[in-house]
Amino acid sequence: MFHVLIIGSGTMGKIHARAYQEMQDVQVAGIVDINNGRAESLAKQLNCRAFTTFEDAMEQTDHVDIVDICLPTFLHRTYVEKAADAGIHIICEKPLARNLEDARSMINYCQSKGVKLFVGHVLRFFPEYKKIKKLIEDGTIGDVGVVRTSRGGIFPAGVNDWYADFKSSGGLVLDMIIHDFDFLRWCFGEVERVFAKSLHGRKVERLDYALVTLRFKNGIIAHVEGTWAHEGFSSAIEVAGKSGIIAFDSAKEKPLLLRLRGQQAGNRGVEVPESPLRQTPYDLELAHFLSCLQTNSEPIVSAEDAFKAMEIALAAIESIETGKPVTIG
Repeated sequence: MFHVLIIGSGTMGKIHARAYQEMQDVQVAGIVDINNGRAESLAKQLNCRAFTTFEDAMEQTDHVDIVDICLPTFLHRTYVEKAADAGIHIICEKPLARNLEDARSMINYCQSKGVKLFVGHVLRFFPEYKKIKKLIEDGTIGDVGVVRTSRGGIFPAGVNDWYADFKSSGGLVLDMIIHDFDFLRWCFGEVERVFAKSLHGRKVERLDYALVTLRFKNGIIAHVEGTWAHEGFSSAIEVAGKSGIIAFDSAKEKPLLLRLRGQQAGNRGVEVPESPLRQTPYDLELAHFLSCLQTNSEPIVSAEDAFKAMEIALAAIESIETGKPVTIG
């Protein structure tokens, strides 16, 4: 039986709590949030206790195997180190930190304390994206040349409007399209150079948009678009290879399409529709992390992967601020 202490009862804390609630051999040991009313509300649903500090939770809880951190990005390091000091394994929402120095320190700190650090890059657990990766690996569309992705919707709401504080959140480049950076690196390897443009610095309140071009070391080019300026969330990806195209658009009735290039005009190829599964990607992600603890195996996404995704995102932010391409490494 795993006993999980959840830090943060906002959107992600609730999503993680619901996932644990559906799992066998998992018990939520408590909810920690400085907003006691919000913590109490979620704890009541889970039949567990609510606490306003991590220290109170540790003193008053019999046993904790995992600390699950669902807090604003700028608080991650503090609570990762507190959990590591207690010798408890950690699941931390992405991005791992606001800057690379904190991220590296967190990884090294957990290693020195002998605790596991898992980072919630959930896109790798979406069945559509897993299918896309497999089609690429199987050579279904031949050698890949160009990729386009898009992701976004309305500007997010957070406690004290922390998403609007760029120093705290890093904007949509670090907070949201880091999902695509991680997925693309998973598929195509290391990024060599980054060039980006965005609304950052133009004093447009509660709107953000960015277009990031990645050049991978193998020559593949990716165009990554992110928006916090539109209504309704959606995500899309198009992968173009010598033999065909894979396209996914969450807004479409049949979101996933494989189209092979034919010799004859009008050859439409093969459509591959995907149906929603009962288990959400968050369920699959958290179950995977728990399985890794049970078997002492390496996760699909490592803390080093999370660091590399941050490296790409922060290079994009540097490019936005300087107006110049940024070479990674």
